[in-house]
Amino acid sequence: MNDFIAADDRALLERHGLADFDALWALKLETVDEPNTERGGWSSVYRLDLGETAYYLKRQSNHLARSPAHPLGEPTFAREFRNIQRYRQLAIPTLEAAFFGRRRGGGEQRAILLTRALDGWQDLEQYLEDWPRLDAARRAAILQACGELARRLHGAGQKHGCFYPKHIFLRAAGVGFEACLIDLEKTRPLLFGRRDRVKDLEPLLRRARAWDDADIARLLAAYLGDASDARTWLRRLSLRRRHKEARR
Repeated sequence: MNDFIAADDRALLERHGLADFDALWALKLETVDEPNTERGGWSSVYRLDLGETAYYLKRQSNHLARSPAHPLGEPTFAREFRNIQRYRQLAIPTLEAAFFGRRRGGGEQRAILLTRALDGWQDLEQYLEDWPRLDAARRAAILQACGELARRLHGAGQKHGCFYPKHIFLRAAGVGFEACLIDLEKTRPLLFGRRDRVKDLEPLLRRARAWDDADIARLLAAYLGDASDARTWLRRLSLRRRHKEARR
C-alpha cells in the first residue's frame, strides 16, 4: 500500500528511520492527552521532536467513521488527511501533513497521520481568556484575522462543521495575525448557501462569550468584506443561537 510522505519531510524522516508505517507505529512516545475511545477503537496523539522540527503523530486502530461512500467505516484520519489536502489545494490555511498511511488486517484497521506542529501559534480560546486585558488594536487584529479566515473557507465552498475557538490558531505577523484551521474531520462542501454559512459561524460566536456586539460586528465586517450587511447577519446568527440554546 502506498503511503503519503511530503517531499519537504522525506529526508528528515528517512534520516531518523521513520519514513515508513511500521517504524512510526512502533515508535515509543508519551501521549499528549487521553486516548479517544468514542468509536469503539482508539485514537491517540503524541508529540515527536526531530531536531528543530516538531510534529504531532496520531495513531488509531478501528477508530472509524461511516458515510454513504464508506458504509462499513474508514479511519477518521483518512477523512482528515483528505480534507487537509483539499484545504491546501483551495488555499485555506490549515495543517501541513507530513505522512499518512493505513493498514488493514486481522480484523483491525490502523491509520497514522503525522502533521507539522503549530509551534509559535496559539488557539483563539487562549486569546479569549485574556480578552479584557488585550489592547484595542490587538483585539481588532484578531477579529480581522478570524473573519478573513471564515471568508476564505466559505469562499472556497467549504463548511468546517466544527468552527470553534479551539480549532482556530493564530500567529502574530507584523501588525496583524495569520489564522489557520485544524480538526477537519467534519468538513464538507458548502451546499446550502447562507444557511450553511450561518450554521458554521454561529458556534464560534456562541463559544466566544468574551466578545460583545461591537466585536462581533467587526468580525462580520471582515467576513463580509464590508459592514453594510453585518446587521442582517447578526440577526440571523442571534436567531440561530437562541434556537440552539432553547433546545438544551
